[in-house]
Amino acid sequence: MKVKDIIQNCKVISVTGNTDTEVSLVTADSRKVVPGSLFVAVKGFASDGHAYIGQAIEKGASAIIYDDVLPEGLTTGIALVKTEESRFALAQAADNFYDHPSQKLKLIGITGTNGKTTTVTLLYQLFMSLGYNCGLLSTIANYVGRTETETTNTTSDPVTINRLMAQMVDEGCEYCFMEVSSIGMEQQRVAALKFRAGIFSNLTHDHLDYHKTFAEYLRCKKLFFDSLPADAAAIINIDDKNGPVMVQNTAAKIITYSLGKMADHSCRIMEESFDGMLLKIDGEEVWTRLIGRHNAYNILAIYSTAIELGASKEEALVGISKLESAKGRLETIRGPRELSIILDYAHTPDALENVLTTLKDIACDGQQVIAVFGCGGDRDRTKRPEMAAVAEKYADRIILTSDNSRSERTEDIIAEMKTGLSARGLAKTLSIADRAEAIRTAIMTAPDGAAILLAGKGHETYQIIGSEHRHFDEREIVRDIFKSIEAL
Repeated sequence: MKVKDIIQNCKVISVTGNTDTEVSLVTADSRKVVPGSLFVAVKGFASDGHAYIGQAIEKGASAIIYDDVLPEGLTTGIALVKTEESRFALAQAADNFYDHPSQKLKLIGITGTNGKTTTVTLLYQLFMSLGYNCGLLSTIANYVGRTETETTNTTSDPVTINRLMAQMVDEGCEYCFMEVSSIGMEQQRVAALKFRAGIFSNLTHDHLDYHKTFAEYLRCKKLFFDSLPADAAAIINIDDKNGPVMVQNTAAKIITYSLGKMADHSCRIMEESFDGMLLKIDGEEVWTRLIGRHNAYNILAIYSTAIELGASKEEALVGISKLESAKGRLETIRGPRELSIILDYAHTPDALENVLTTLKDIACDGQQVIAVFGCGGDRDRTKRPEMAAVAEKYADRIILTSDNSRSERTEDIIAEMKTGLSARGLAKTLSIADRAEAIRTAIMTAPDGAAILLAGKGHETYQIIGSEHRHFDEREIVRDIFKSIEAL
C-alpha cells in the first residue's frame, strides 16, 4: 500500500516528500523498522518517538508520521507527514494499512473495572459453540479462530489489533470479542475501529496511578460509549451507579441488564455451591459451573449480548450451561484434606471483595476462608490499605505477600497494606514476602476443608521483580505442595 493511501483520514496538517512510495510495515517501535516501513513517532511515558526518527530513516523507513518538531539536521527525501496527533494517526494508519478489518467483523468490546476478561472469554466460547468462527482479544490470550497467541496488554497497540483482526477476516471469523481498557481508550488504541456493540460491566477503584482521579478514569471509560455509532448497541449494567452515566451521550441503542432492578434483561441466583449456580434469567432457569454474584452479572451480560446479536433464548441458555470459567478467574484446585485452592486475578478492592464474599457465602459453617495476596509495585498505592481492609472484613486468616513488586521492596508494599488493618485484623495476619513460601504456609497450616484464596496473579505465570520476569506458576506450586502432603 502506498503512503498516500495509508495517511487517509489521519488528520494531516502537512506533507513533504514522495507519498507514492510503497509501505511494507506500519510501526511506532523504531526497533521494528525495516526497509519500506512507515514509522509513527508517538510520545510515550518513558520516551518520545520523535527522538528515534533519525534512527528509523537510517534503517530504511519510507515515511514518517509525527506531530511535534522534527530533529535538527534531518535530511531526507522520504515522505514526512505532520498530523494533529500521532496516537490517532497510528490507529487510523493501521486501520487503513490492514484494509479496515473491524468493518468486516462484528466487533464487540467490553469495558469496566472487573469482569472484562471473563466476559469476552465466555462470549468467545459461547459463539464458537453456536457454530460461528470467532476471534478473541483479551488480557489472557488472543485467538484467531482456534489458534492462540500470547498477549501483554489488556488492549494491545493499534497495529497488533488490526493485524490480528485482518487475520481473523482471512480465517473467516464473523465475530471478534475484545477487552477495551481505560488506558487503551485514552491512548486511542481503538480509534478507527467500528464496534457492533459495547458492554459496560462496572466501575470501581483502579488505575489511579495512571489516571490520577476517579473522575478522569470514568471519563476515559465513557469515551468508549461516546464513540459508538448509531447502528451499535450499548449494553450496560444498571445496578452500577455509573452505568447510566456511561451512555449519557451515546448514539447507540441502549440495552440494560440487572440483578435487582427493572431492566431489559434480569437475573436471580436461585442456588449456589462450589460446583456452580442455578440462575433464573428472564424467567428461565439455567445451571452454570461458574460461581459468585459477580459471575451472575458476567453471565447476564453474555446473555444480553447474545440476544442482541441474534441468538435465540434457548441457544443462549444452553450455551451458557456449558461454559467454563476463564483461566485464573475463580479457578479451583481440590487437594488432600478436602482443601480447596481458589486462584483469582482479583487485584482491586472491589474484585477482592467480590471473590471473598462469594467464598464466604458458599462456605459451610465452620469452614475457614484464608486470603493470600499482595499488591503490585509501581502501581496505585492508595488501594493497598483498602485491599487489606477488605480481607480483614471477610477472611478468617490473612497472609500478606508479594505480587509483581517491580522496583519496590515487597516489605515496603506490605507495610502500606497493613495500615488498612485494625488491631483485630493484625492479629489474624501473617506477612511473608516470598509468595511461594506464603502459599506453602497457607496450605500446610490450614485446617481440613479450608478454602484458600490466592489472589492477584490469576492467569499469570510470572512475577516481575525489578525489571525481570521470573517464572512463577501458582498451579505448579500448589500441585507440588499437594504431592509433598500426599507423600507423608
